Amino acid sequence: MSEFVETWLPLLTQALNETLQMTFISLFFSVIIGIGLGIVLVLTRPNFLFENKFVYNVLNIIVNILRSIPFIILLFFILPFTKIIAGTVIGVKGVIVPLVIYTAPYIARLMETALLEVDPGVIEAYQAMGIKRRSIVWHVLLREARPAIILGLTIATVSLIGATAMAGLVGAGGLGDLAYRYGHIQYELEVMYATVFILVVLVQGIQMLGNYLAAKLKKD
Repeated sequence: MSEFVETWLPLLTQALNETLQMTFISLFFSVIIGIGLGIVLVLTRPNFLFENKFVYNVLNIIVNILRSIPFIILLFFILPFTKIIAGTVIGVKGVIVPLVIYTAPYIARLMETALLEVDPGVIEAYQAMGIKRRSIVWHVLLREARPAIILGLTIATVSLIGATAMAGLVGAGGLGDLAYRYGHIQYELEVMYATVFILVVLVQGIQMLGNYLAAKLKKD
């Protein structure tokens, strides 16, 4: 046990730190882009507050295209673009761009679904009272959809953690890289078990937090 702690604990700690960096930096940008896209997709869809068929159709196609590409393929496909934006294609910095491009459309769809769950009757009632459309978006639509939005972001975060593990196969670091290099290539089973355990605990913690926040918002 002492040998494992001395040899592998520093590597596991570093790998966990890299995974958390990849996850939360990517999530930050993905949430900003994804929530924005999701809102626009809902508002510009046919028979909604800011109906615009051109904007809706263009965004809908772009989101569908990006979501149809598996992350590992997307990672290699946009290497030149990643190099231009990040200045590198390796390490934590080099994987942020593909992680954001992979996750943002996913969040956009989850956001769209969450907003569409809001009862249309509530929106129509506020419109009948003469409330401005912008106020309806911020104070009615988004407020009513908060629990579903939180659950959607929880799902997206878990999916993002899985993507960071795949990113480890191309030198991005993190728990995926550690599990591949030492757990698989060098057949260090203790390392493989440890990385799986850490990932399970991490995902369970995020899911429990998301469920708690969503339940709390439902009561408000």
